[in-house]
Amino acid sequence: MRTIFNRSRVRRFISVTAGVALAIALGKLDARQGQTPATQTPQPAAGAPAQGQRGGQNQQPAAARNNAAEQGAVRNAEGAIIGFTALAEIPGTPWRIHDIARPHPRVITPGATPGAAPSDAIVLFDGKDLSKWVSARGGQDAAWPVKDGYFETGAGSGSIVTREKFGDVQLHVEFATPSPGRGSSQDRGNSGVRFMDRYEVQVLDSYENVTYADGQAAAIYGEYPPLVNAARKPGEWQTYDIVFEAPKFNGATLLAPAYITVFWNGVLVQHRRPVMGSTSATTTQHSYTPHDPELPLALQDHNHPVHYRNIWIRRLAGYDLPEGK
Repeated sequence: MRTIFNRSRVRRFISVTAGVALAIALGKLDARQGQTPATQTPQPAAGAPAQGQRGGQNQQPAAARNNAAEQGAVRNAEGAIIGFTALAEIPGTPWRIHDIARPHPRVITPGATPGAAPSDAIVLFDGKDLSKWVSARGGQDAAWPVKDGYFETGAGSGSIVTREKFGDVQLHVEFATPSPGRGSSQDRGNSGVRFMDRYEVQVLDSYENVTYADGQAAAIYGEYPPLVNAARKPGEWQTYDIVFEAPKFNGATLLAPAYITVFWNGVLVQHRRPVMGSTSATTTQHSYTPHDPELPLALQDHNHPVHYRNIWIRRLAGYDLPEGK
């Protein structure tokens, strides 16, 4: 007699039997390990955040607080860290990183509009008079004509210099060369800004006017042409923002040369160039002669009616000075 197997019934029987055996095995394993059966919902450990809450918030701040304390964190009244006492040293300085003892820079008020003088600037021309200037020839009051908020080079009257003396400075000066432009090369809107009446940044009409490269506008005269020619048209106001670092001497020995950085109409054209010496000489190499650490600033008369306005200067001091000075 032949036995006929129903294959589908056999498969169902095997499946049910295997499932029951697996459930029994899992139950025994859970019982041995003392664990909650897989069918039950695990209970959170004591002190753990409830389901749906963010975990680890109580641990991280505590660790951070301990770490900050080890680093010597100093806090303000609101609890914000405002410095440290035990971070790594900054090589070449007496300070540590984020040092609480490091002086804060003094606070100044910037100019209200672009190009306006900040609160710590000395205004050398405010659009009204030349009381801050004298003649370079004899020291009498500067006689260059003042008109409508600007003054004009007194062609043929000689250069003017500031009454006050300066060393390391930031200078802002605005100028306009004559319009329409007349002449060519150096005979066209020529003047100059002379630091210590020795080291000159050239003023010239360099708009479509070819001359020797180290004598065009924004050149350090006779030494370095500007990186680019950023000239505006004759009659249009232009700006120089110049950082001048005075040379340093020890008696007759030059310790450090002068350095000049120039932004011309907002464009960097001289990038901390080391000056080779007094730029007056043209037939011999430029060289240094020892002089005082502070000397007057000069504007050059070169027989051209160049206009000037909005001139201010700031003395530059070192880093990490006592606060409030």
